[in-house]
Amino acid sequence: MKITKLLLLIFAISLYAAFAQQNSAKEFASNGKGSPLELPQIQVVPIQDSSNERNYELYIELPEDYSKNENKTYPVLYYTDAVWHREMLSGATEYMLENVILIGISWQKDVAEDLRQQYGAHASRFTDYSFWKKANTNHPKLKFGQAENHLAFIRNEVIQYVDNNYRTDPNSRSYFGYSLSGAFGAYILLTQPDTFDNYILGSPLNKGLIPYLSEINTQLEPLESNKNNPLHANVYIAYGTLEKEKDEPIDEYLELLKNRKNLSLSVQNKTMEGDHGTAFPRVAVESVAWLSSQMSHVSNTNNEISFWEIPHLNNTFVTTNPEDRKDGISVDTLAVSSNDRNAILNLSQEIFEGKHGNYDALLISHKNKLVFESYYKKGRINLPHGQASAVKAYTSLVLGRAIQMGYLSIEDLDKPLISFLKDINPERITKGAEKITLHKALTMHGGLTIDSDEWKGIKNDSIRLQGQGLVQTLLEQSEPITSQSQTYLYGNYNPMLVMTVIDAVVPGTAQDFIKTELLDKLGITNYKWSTHISGLPEAGWRASIMSRDMIKLGNLVLNKGKLNGEQLISVDYLDKATSGIVKPTQDWMPKDYRYGYFWYQTFVKVGDKSYDASFAWGGGGQRIIVIEELDVTIVISGHDSEDKIMTQVSEIIIPAFVKQFGG
Repeated sequence: MKITKLLLLIFAISLYAAFAQQNSAKEFASNGKGSPLELPQIQVVPIQDSSNERNYELYIELPEDYSKNENKTYPVLYYTDAVWHREMLSGATEYMLENVILIGISWQKDVAEDLRQQYGAHASRFTDYSFWKKANTNHPKLKFGQAENHLAFIRNEVIQYVDNNYRTDPNSRSYFGYSLSGAFGAYILLTQPDTFDNYILGSPLNKGLIPYLSEINTQLEPLESNKNNPLHANVYIAYGTLEKEKDEPIDEYLELLKNRKNLSLSVQNKTMEGDHGTAFPRVAVESVAWLSSQMSHVSNTNNEISFWEIPHLNNTFVTTNPEDRKDGISVDTLAVSSNDRNAILNLSQEIFEGKHGNYDALLISHKNKLVFESYYKKGRINLPHGQASAVKAYTSLVLGRAIQMGYLSIEDLDKPLISFLKDINPERITKGAEKITLHKALTMHGGLTIDSDEWKGIKNDSIRLQGQGLVQTLLEQSEPITSQSQTYLYGNYNPMLVMTVIDAVVPGTAQDFIKTELLDKLGITNYKWSTHISGLPEAGWRASIMSRDMIKLGNLVLNKGKLNGEQLISVDYLDKATSGIVKPTQDWMPKDYRYGYFWYQTFVKVGDKSYDASFAWGGGGQRIIVIEELDVTIVISGHDSEDKIMTQVSEIIIPAFVKQFGG
């Protein structure tokens, strides 16, 4: 197996790598006779830095299929310290990132003989990679501080040469550096972050380098005000567990980057077992695996990483003929006019470019078949995506399932919520608590008035809040429930009231009921649903599901609660849940939005006709939009602070189906 061979490769060259990464490494010459090793897959191309007439070499390794498809472009991985890093990176990419062009940049070939004699063939790395000009008494002959010049050489000549002579992907350019060349990469990221899309910085910094980077950063900050478009880069920083002295300077460096106004980063900061030398092969292999995750919308990582550590895709993935992944979703081809199809494709490209905010996926289903699928930024086809407050809508579906199974009735929606909670002590709760019904809670009209400062001291008490203790405590802490207090107030108190009732009436636990009676039936298995401090499932947020599974939930609503002929959700309940019962009162809410049972409702006008749209909505851009009249479900996931994508949906996507199918 390739992975087994790769592990053997790691250990085979670990000793070499440990030696090679030492700055005091010396060049050896063989006393025996023989010929140099020839590697036919490597093209060695001489290149000159025209600004100072220094000579270098590029070690160019092309993918095996490069000559087979003349229309295909390839991502490029540039690496410095080429002699030391070539073997490791070549081996790692062969097994995990086959379709990449490797470009190794050598040390200066015509370095002065006295420097070569004293420091070895790699003498130029001390000058080319250093961004400090302070004289070094240990190396008086070396002229430090040439990083700016060397970066200009890479940007203006190396990259230009490669782009002009090979079929490169302009959106997928990566850098690998370790030790001193890792520090050089940190300098590039700070000063010219648009040089590369992805940065791998192995064991890059020590405490003494931070003041220089801080000074450089101070000089760069005023220039940021002139830049309108923020830049994004994916960054992988790793070093050995025995290099504890690296912790603080790397944290300080990341803080410098974090404070840059026009630079956003996806950062994975890791430690690998070993010291400066022995950690190298692990850093190389794992960073290549990380790098491959930007090349494909299908994630190949088995590591549990946070959403914010997921790197951005270097290119959007868009298809109008989605793949049948045998996941319970039928697929078809997007059948709209060519003009509308092009408009949707153009919108996808604009989303990738960030023109409409930070969105990670856009999917369209028509007549219960997925006909359009796209992923951007942090979106992956096989990774669950945070749902934020869209979870409220899913909680509503769970309640609808309980009603369909007979554990509650439609009439129960108007009964006092506490009548379902047998563990509540009525003598200790606030006056008017019986006014809270499921209907009131589902429409955010529960009427709880809780002092936020007092609640801060209670909200983490897992014993007091356990199970129905949550509702008991809320009703003890609240001011009296009155018709005046029962006005629309968005928040998570009301959803947890509903979840507590679900837990009380269904057999077993609410957690088991959600899994067996909703998610399992829909074939939703790859998800995360967090637990509230009460021990109950979260009802208003903190759940993640895949974008394709959001389509399943939307289609369930589209089909009036039916799945494969079985009525999963009460149709009477669903009609109420997705209708515009009340008007939200937030200032930022569009005026034509209405609220049902944790679902939103609005009318989308196309021409002289309006179409009823129901949708789940969560912060950052999580939406499941259902338009029954057009037989359409639209799914969006994102991490956008302003979340204005509904404008493009209403003006581009929905009209495409109106023209073709809506009359």
